[in-house]
Amino acid sequence: MSFENLQLKNQLCHRLYMASNNIARAYREPLQALNLTYPQYVVMMALWEKDGITIAQLIEQTAIDGGAMTQILKKMADKNLLSIIRDEQDKRKRVIKLSDAGQVLKLEAADIPDKVLCQFPSITPSQGKQLMDLLDLVVASSSSDE
Repeated sequence: MSFENLQLKNQLCHRLYMASNNIARAYREPLQALNLTYPQYVVMMALWEKDGITIAQLIEQTAIDGGAMTQILKKMADKNLLSIIRDEQDKRKRVIKLSDAGQVLKLEAADIPDKVLCQFPSITPSQGKQLMDLLDLVVASSSSDE
């Protein structure tokens, strides 16, 4: 019986794990300068794209777990980056609005994607796009199983 399939060198999951760790390390320094964690940065990017959305919309857009999202938003509100406001039409819903400080942070964060890409000089832009497309397939496949 061969156990080739159990060798790390043959595992897609291990490669994804290592790549994820490398990418997280690449973001660490630029995000520390903004006093943001990576999940907080993801929330900010979603809000910079469309401000004034509900928590449910934010969860859908970012794929961050609801319980984790609540904690992330609380910490970001404590940093005065955003406000959590009751929806006027439906008091059960909460709308997230960027503060002035949250809007200004967008200018400071504008160069982060380039800073991170510079840490992976052997990946061409077309390879980066191809990798994103392949990862989108992985995500879509796992989403359809639920």
